[in-house]
Amino acid sequence: MVNVIKNNDLTAAKASKFAVIDFSATWCNPCRMLAPVLEQVSEELAGEVDFFNCDVDANNASAIEFHISSIPAIVVLKDGQKIDMTVGFQPKESLKQFILSHK
Repeated sequence: MVNVIKNNDLTAAKASKFAVIDFSATWCNPCRMLAPVLEQVSEELAGEVDFFNCDVDANNASAIEFHISSIPAIVVLKDGQKIDMTVGFQPKESLKQFILSHK
């Protein structure tokens, strides 16, 4: 399950041991393509990784905090700290491998 971030509230993501935040926007075609892939990966990694979606238009302060300049951007957090980021659409196995490489 991918949790939706609202009102720039990153509390749950930062409190997680291992989290993934998808920074995206509703008007972004690659973001819309990535959403169902991320949902599948979140189901496969349930209990291991916490997944979040952050709409950059509705949560601009969060996007600025993480220096997001292109979307979709996938940010990996470990114990609340950003450890890596990737930008652009990725197929399911590639995305899953990227996430698990940081576990």
